[in-house]
Amino acid sequence: MIEEHLPGGNTTPVLRIGDTVRRAAGPWTTTIQSYLRHLRAAGMRGIPEPFGVDDRGREIVSYLEGDVPHDGPAWLWSAEVLDDAVLFLRRLHDASEGFVASSPGWRLPVHEPVEVVCHNDVAPYNMVFRGGRMVGLIDFDTASPGPRVWDLAYLAYRLAPFVEDAGWSGDDAERSARLNRIVQVYGWDPITPTDVLRTMVARLEELAAFTEDRAATTGRHDLTAHAAMYRRDVERIAVLANG
Repeated sequence: MIEEHLPGGNTTPVLRIGDTVRRAAGPWTTTIQSYLRHLRAAGMRGIPEPFGVDDRGREIVSYLEGDVPHDGPAWLWSAEVLDDAVLFLRRLHDASEGFVASSPGWRLPVHEPVEVVCHNDVAPYNMVFRGGRMVGLIDFDTASPGPRVWDLAYLAYRLAPFVEDAGWSGDDAERSARLNRIVQVYGWDPITPTDVLRTMVARLEELAAFTEDRAATTGRHDLTAHAAMYRRDVERIAVLANG
């Protein structure tokens, strides 16, 4: 069958073969596939269906039809997309409750307090859209348990947005309003916008260290540039978080 390289796959190459997606499996794959089965059994839709591992050691999941934006189209910043993404994340978190990982566990660290299983990369490049509305989420291989705000902070980083290269033309007041909207729509009373900003700083510090390690291992200069951007964003967001 024809193998089509899909955009993204910053940690490992991703291929489409027919109605399936394949990428190199790792020690975490058994846990992630069990987690996806748990989500689907809990009624979660818009996520890949797991199909095990092929004869070349690649994990297999179903392909989700739709558009995955990698260049920040104008419609990505609509109020509808923001609400769609936040509500999808809330449903995902709720469906993850009660999941117990199999050995050897997760690819990324567990963060306390453990409330849910975090996707850890809820961003437009992992969201699937049809007609400008979010209908799915992909790339679960870096999921791990943690607090709800850990995931919400990264979603806000990418969709409020606070990331340097978002390609968004709004001002600081609009960004602040979108952050408030994210917290309101998610609807978890203990979480405040300040909590999200402070967690965003911790999340980006960890992401920068992870990306720097990957850059050193692979020799990829693009990852070095990403890590540097995260470090710059940390400095800027920390001022807001402590203001």
